Amino acid sequence: MKHPLDKFKYCPVCGSQHFMPNSMKSKFCHECGFEYFMNPSSANVAFIRNDRGELLVTRRKNDPAKGTLDLPGGFADIGEDAEQGVVREVKEETGLDVTSVKYLFSHANLYLYSGLPIPTLDLFFQCEVKDCHTLHASDDAETCMWMSITDIDLSDFGLMSVREGLGRYLSQFT
Repeated sequence: MKHPLDKFKYCPVCGSQHFMPNSMKSKFCHECGFEYFMNPSSANVAFIRNDRGELLVTRRKNDPAKGTLDLPGGFADIGEDAEQGVVREVKEETGLDVTSVKYLFSHANLYLYSGLPIPTLDLFFQCEVKDCHTLHASDDAETCMWMSITDIDLSDFGLMSVREGLGRYLSQFT
């Protein structure tokens, strides 16, 4: 797999073709002096349990990994912190209102999108919600369901980072 910076041929500031690799994580423009660093995008994942201890799981509506199981979450928007991002993503995908957010751990990841490996830093949160009964799938979620912890098969989850994060959650927090 090629490095994501290989796709960037021209300086985004001046348009010069003299935009060359400077390190494993940056390119430098020899015309205007701009250096672009490819830093990870922030992605957020929510663990939400109902009063029976079941975990909220979604089914992905879109690629990558369309049709596989997932957890609510997604990329942080510009201008929002990680907690705001996970609250917004949960609302968009499930209709649920998050009342508390507790950071658990992070995981470095490469998210393959349109053939380009996007470096991400996935942040995992334990979230509490106002009312579990208002659950409905929307946005990137085809369906939402409550799943018993004992019924979870990690191989049903299509995104590697979510599989690894869920495995860690199940071994440490249940």
